[in-house]
Amino acid sequence: MLIVASDAHRGHRYRELHNGEMVDGFERPERADLIAEALRSAGYDFTEPDPVDRELVGRVHTPAYVEFLETAWDRWTAAGHEAPAAMGFMWPTGGFSDREPSDIVGLLGRHSFSADTSIVPGTWDAVASSASIAMTAADRTLDHGATAYGLCRPPGHHAGRDRFGGYCYLNNAAVAAQRLRDRGIARVGVLDVDYHHGNGTQEIFYARDDVVFASIHADPVEEFPWFAGFADERGAGAGEGANVNLSLPRRASRSAWFDALGTALESMRAVDGLVVSLGVDTFVDDPLGTFALTNEDFARMATEIRAVDLPTVVVQEGGYESDDLGRNVATFLADC
Repeated sequence: MLIVASDAHRGHRYRELHNGEMVDGFERPERADLIAEALRSAGYDFTEPDPVDRELVGRVHTPAYVEFLETAWDRWTAAGHEAPAAMGFMWPTGGFSDREPSDIVGLLGRHSFSADTSIVPGTWDAVASSASIAMTAADRTLDHGATAYGLCRPPGHHAGRDRFGGYCYLNNAAVAAQRLRDRGIARVGVLDVDYHHGNGTQEIFYARDDVVFASIHADPVEEFPWFAGFADERGAGAGEGANVNLSLPRRASRSAWFDALGTALESMRAVDGLVVSLGVDTFVDDPLGTFALTNEDFARMATEIRAVDLPTVVVQEGGYESDDLGRNVATFLADC
């Protein structure tokens, strides 16, 4: 297995609003360091990503949104703001217009949906590199006929077509899926095993029948993102039935989780290639999750996914600092 990774993420260290307090972001550079250290210890080869394909990213997201992300920090400082992180404080919820403001503070509200995610000087370089990692992993999977893993940081599955949030800015899994489509994979599956629902991936592919999205996640009645991830969200138009949400209550058992995985994999029987949004925040000791999966369960998860026998790209989503973070990713990849 080939590991695609970059150090470009290191400049993205930010603050977030968490439970009413401004705190250091949970999605910090040390996450990637822990994973990379475990994978190097396991003997994997690492490669740098190819330059990001802006046209590809601009078809997954709106071109205006991509341009906003690239220029947001410079516009923030040019407007005279001295705060170390650019954040919006008002969002166009029900009853408001969805028009583009001209002011950077308004734009930050228009193009985000949560206060856990801000923009700092190194954000664009990090998110562009993360998308290029996912793109390159998709290319390597097809070029070499073997699973490739993208150590994507920041993660991506909460990023919608034109909004960031949930620590995500560009949707890496969607970039990988679109790359597979562009290279001739007729129908792509995206399997999201993160603790939280991949609302952004769902939004991007919701009306398409060439990408099947299946997500196993904590019930949004109880957990972020709260407003997406329900069972009756099944797709729209041509995509009707191509969106599968399998939500579980907090502290769901391991057997319940693997039952859901079986259902999710059944939905992938009619696809020709697979992208796995790998969140290991389902681990029993993860600081942001409540599920009970153990290290050994990540081996079983990988084995069951491998049995579907598809060209597979793995992109990193959640999983937060614990002594087992890197080991859990390495365990999954060893059996993938």
